[in-house]
Amino acid sequence: MPIVINIDVMLARRKMSAGELAERIGITPANLSILKNNKAKAIRISTLEALCRALECKPADLLDYTEE
Repeated sequence: MPIVINIDVMLARRKMSAGELAERIGITPANLSILKNNKAKAIRISTLEALCRALECKPADLLDYTEE
């Protein structure tokens, strides 16, 4: 998939665990894992907004595009 979600990078920069992030944004650790491992087919704008709020970043910090 050409869209990559860089949650791990932002978690490391913020020194935050995945479990803490999942709790802050109100999703299950399993769903966060799907996002982190680029297995998601879609992401809700409200989830992206919650990620940005919790990680204090912009969507461009989380999303990257690479040509296959």
